[in-house]
Parts: sequence; structure tokens; C-alpha cells
Amino acid sequence: MKKKTLITLLCALLALTADAQLKKVYDEEINPLEQIDQAVAKAKAEGKAVVCQVGGNWCPWCLRFADFITKDSTVSQLIADNFVYIHVNYNPRRSENEAKQQQAAALMKRLKGCGRFGFPVFVVLDEEGGVAHIQDSSFLEEGQGYSKEKVLRFFKGWTPEAMKQ
Repeated sequence: MKKKTLITLLCALLALTADAQLKKVYDEEINPLEQIDQAVAKAKAEGKAVVCQVGGNWCPWCLRFADFITKDSTVSQLIADNFVYIHVNYNPRRSENEAKQQQAAALMKRLKGCGRFGFPVFVVLDEEGGVAHIQDSSFLEEGQGYSKEKVLRFFKGWTPEAMKQ
């Protein structure tokens, strides 16, 4: 029994260590509402849509997805060609000062309560910055990672060209 428990703990520690080695991609200091406004302006100028990957450096699945899209050239090229892709920091468990709490509430209001789907959650914005689609990331998962086929289907379905149809 002790051996089984020890092996389980070692496996858990190994998994946590692997996740900790992933690059931190969320800027925890930036104002997320301003970040979104800047992305919308850039996307409008470039004829692209905005995809907000909402989550945080505290979220292993968020970091896994960021790692996944940068390592797969087909996915990363599709994103680069069609989207301004941003990592929008949100920490639902962090109790900070009142201003940060109000900012977090304003973010969820602007993104139509996307946090109800868990994290990461993907919010596609149209050219005016309105929410066009909210994607629950669990539908893109496969095993302990993400499905290339499902991820490509999601992004192809929300390109600016696809949204015009």
C-alpha cells in the first residue's frame, strides 16, 4: 500500500513539474480591457479577428494550449494569418484589491461571462470587438493535450472569411 501511494505521489509531482516548465504566457500586470481594445484596433487594421485565450499562468491547461499552438506549424500559421491572438489574464481565485476585483468583473461582463466554461476559454471577437463566439476548451481536448483536428476545425470556423458567410 505504501509503495502504491509513493508511486502515485511521484507521478503527481512529475506532472506538476512538467507543467511548471511550460513558459508563462499571461501578462499579469496589463489591464485586460485595454489589451482587448488594442487587439481589436490591430485586428481591424489588418482585416483579422481577435481570439482571446482567457485564463492565467496558474492554469496548466492554459499553458499547455499555448505550448500546443506554438509547436504545431499548421495551427500557428492558421492563427497568424487570420487572428490577433492574445492571452487575457484572469484569476477567479485571487482576492486582490477592490480595483482588481472590479476589473475582473468588467472583463467577464465584456466577454459575456465566458468564465462559466472553465479555463482556458476562447472568445472570438468580431471586427467591432463584440463577442462572436465563446469556445469551451474541453471540446478541443484529447487525452492529456489537445486534438489538432478539433483545434483546426475551431479556428477555421471563425476566420474573418468564415464569419462573413
